[in-house]
Amino acid sequence: MVGKTDVLILGGGITGTAIARDLGLRGLDTIVVERGRLADGATGNMHGLLHSGARYAVADPDSARDCIEENRTLRNIANHCLDETGGYFVQLPEDDESYFERSKKACLDCGIDVESVFAEEIREEHPYLSSETERAFRVPDAVIHPFPLTVANAVDVREHGGTVETHAEVVDVLVEDGTVAGAEVRHREASKTETIRAEHVVNATGAWAESAGAMAGIDIPMRPSKGVMVVVDFPSLDTVVNRCRPAADGDIVLPHENTAIIGTTSVEIDNPDDYTKAQWEEDLMIEEASKTIPDISTARVVRSYWGVRPLFGGTAADFEDGRAQTRDFVLLDHGERDDRPGMTTIVGGKLTTYRQMAETVSDHVCSELGVSEPCRTATEPLPGRDDPDELRDALDEFGPLPPAEELASDVIRD
Repeated sequence: MVGKTDVLILGGGITGTAIARDLGLRGLDTIVVERGRLADGATGNMHGLLHSGARYAVADPDSARDCIEENRTLRNIANHCLDETGGYFVQLPEDDESYFERSKKACLDCGIDVESVFAEEIREEHPYLSSETERAFRVPDAVIHPFPLTVANAVDVREHGGTVETHAEVVDVLVEDGTVAGAEVRHREASKTETIRAEHVVNATGAWAESAGAMAGIDIPMRPSKGVMVVVDFPSLDTVVNRCRPAADGDIVLPHENTAIIGTTSVEIDNPDDYTKAQWEEDLMIEEASKTIPDISTARVVRSYWGVRPLFGGTAADFEDGRAQTRDFVLLDHGERDDRPGMTTIVGGKLTTYRQMAETVSDHVCSELGVSEPCRTATEPLPGRDDPDELRDALDEFGPLPPAEELASDVIRD
């Protein structure tokens, strides 16, 4: 069986489905193939924080500005996929006082709304916080639900004529006369292999980008990093709590239904399909989070799950190319980089800026294919925003829920 499309997207996470949505809105035919279920990789295994950008304001202000811009955009186009919990950055006695002040100033410099809060005030409103909390500031963090967000993008892909295939594994990338021309895809449920020809192929497989690139004879050096999320029974948590210090293990706690999600470690691994899930990582999360919220130390652990960050291990020049656009991701143009036209890879990034990542990739692909239609995804609402029932059937179709959503009784917000 042979299929044909304008753009074939490898990877059915939030980035892959968003790229297909963006291109579909510009009039291109797209096919997304995903070897598992939607959001099966990093997307469905993240902690669920919609960043305000405050976490990056000191060390990476460009990324912080991107985050707050996309935070505001998603509140408009996808408010049914998030909980507007707000967030706090809290200072404990052992934390650097000067860092707290630098962080506040950096947030303001990046356009992030900041409201200072006295210790007595925040403890009165959130009594579960440590009695040693010295001060805090409030930021517009939120909790995002990655599975319905990904499904909403997939539904929009279909509404604009595209195709989303799950349980469809890429087993080879077609290269003809030095140009990428499509892929061989094995459909698990139908027990068949299909050739899909495309004018352009986008590698949006995240931590698996190196494997996908190798099929096309392209070297994409990845340095994947695992991180654990520990879910504890903690119904009183009602806001995001960040420790105000340089990013470290166990310094983010988020509310999710009647639980709290604690994240996360960062440990480099060799294989995103085969790595150790160590007890010490879980123990460290409880130990560190308990310093900010003491009752976590005795809360019942519901479960733990691990995600793998798609960190790129390329050359300094590759990083500079991505950073020049003030984005925490790298776009690899394989025609220019590897003399292998017809394929583009996107690596790095974070869920908060997924739409921006998709826009950048789509701009590039449209330039390659001679399409001049502008991006519309920043203003076009996602399916389900105005009518939650639009997504009900699709959520069932693309389920079951990934680890980040398993405890959700209703992941669509009315």
